Amino acid sequence: MFRSILVALDDSPASALALEEAIDLARVEGARLTLLTVATLPHVIIVGPVLAPYPSTAQLEAEAQAFLDRAEALVPADIPVSSVVRSGPVAKAILDRVECAGHDLVVVGSRGLGPVASLVRGSVSRSVLASSPVPVLVARVPDGSAELDARRVVAVA
Repeated sequence: MFRSILVALDDSPASALALEEAIDLARVEGARLTLLTVATLPHVIIVGPVLAPYPSTAQLEAEAQAFLDRAEALVPADIPVSSVVRSGPVAKAILDRVECAGHDLVVVGSRGLGPVASLVRGSVSRSVLASSPVPVLVARVPDGSAELDARRVVAVA
């Protein structure tokens, strides 16, 4: 049913779970995985006259690719995998990749920000779910699983 699965990753526990789910699906379906992360500037709140070094686009992209290389190493050798780094608004980058590459499933993690935090910070998984032309699987780490969270973050990060 699924032949080309796009997995959107960041450094969250839910993202690590999304990768695990995508690997399981790819194995069952005989699908190919494409791992995607978006190189974005860190959210910084400035309080006072502090000047912090701002990373360059090249630095952000190099860090993003290194992150994807570590994630790609977690994918078993029998599953075809590639990785893509994009920049810009995260949800838009994911949706643009779906459109241009013909993926038939998107797998994302949900941080479970809740309604208020989602309004303030935005929810990538909700935006992708609402606008994707293909099915979206949203992986969410169950509440109360801090030990599991730590293990998964170390595995992907």
